[in-house]
Amino acid sequence: MEARAHHPGALIAVDKPSGMTSHDVVARVRRALGLRRVGHAGTLDPAATGVLVLGLGQATRLLGLVTLADKSYLAEFVFGAETSTDDAQGEVIREARVPESLLEEGALSRAVASLVGVRQQVPPSVSAVSKGGRRAYAAARKGEALDLDPREVEVHDATLLSACEREGRLVATIALRVSKGCYVRALARDLGRELGCYAHVGSLQRSASGPVTLRDTLSLDELSAGGWDVVPSRALDPLALAGLTRRDLEGGEIARARNGQSLYARQGEGPLVGVVWDGLLRGVWEHRAGELRPKANLVDGVLLGSE
Repeated sequence: MEARAHHPGALIAVDKPSGMTSHDVVARVRRALGLRRVGHAGTLDPAATGVLVLGLGQATRLLGLVTLADKSYLAEFVFGAETSTDDAQGEVIREARVPESLLEEGALSRAVASLVGVRQQVPPSVSAVSKGGRRAYAAARKGEALDLDPREVEVHDATLLSACEREGRLVATIALRVSKGCYVRALARDLGRELGCYAHVGSLQRSASGPVTLRDTLSLDELSAGGWDVVPSRALDPLALAGLTRRDLEGGEIARARNGQSLYARQGEGPLVGVVWDGLLRGVWEHRAGELRPKANLVDGVLLGSE
């Protein structure tokens, strides 16, 4: 039972600080808001910062429907060294000089642009990917590297923003937009190998997760200081994020929905419908056999997002 069950649920986004796991963020938000039910969509590595979407209360039931297919990042690729984790947190395991040809005008921009497209990517050895019921990062901690299978990912955009020398290495700042499941660390690793000089991610910020950007985020300090009072004005639109057609109910339809009964389907509605009354999302109904039938009944309601 919720510690504050009188509050409706909500989807929010936080700007995750570096050094915290996504689970650490969830625990911090639970304490700040006095809620037990808090979940996240789209894990961020501990060293990474940026957009992390959270479900509060009954909105956790929407996280599986939340459409955050594309993600945007601001990343630093450090050329000249590959690490055990493909980022700055790991130990350097391979080094090579950056070829002079990469320093010629336009060469680095072309190399970064070559990332665009569909590719087969092997996830980092220290990642949350599972194989045979084991997490890669858990096996790595025991000194066992899992033979991870490649997966198809897509890089939609890759643009070099700047480059400089830092501590004897070439550091490139790159803007990326990638498909769900794409590891930026693995992109740096693979590009470094292709160029013959190795590379890893020095820093990483998620600037957008689907339509949710950094402008939509709250800081953990804001949540800790303001508690629930800051949530309603910063809530995200669950209908848009979950791809739901809005259906405002009245009279007898509300009574039927409260009891989990089917509703008649209207022409033009999508496969999933968000039923709304009293200004809150009260459930998700789906088309089945020519009717709308309940998929998720949200008794306490979920905030519809700030205007």
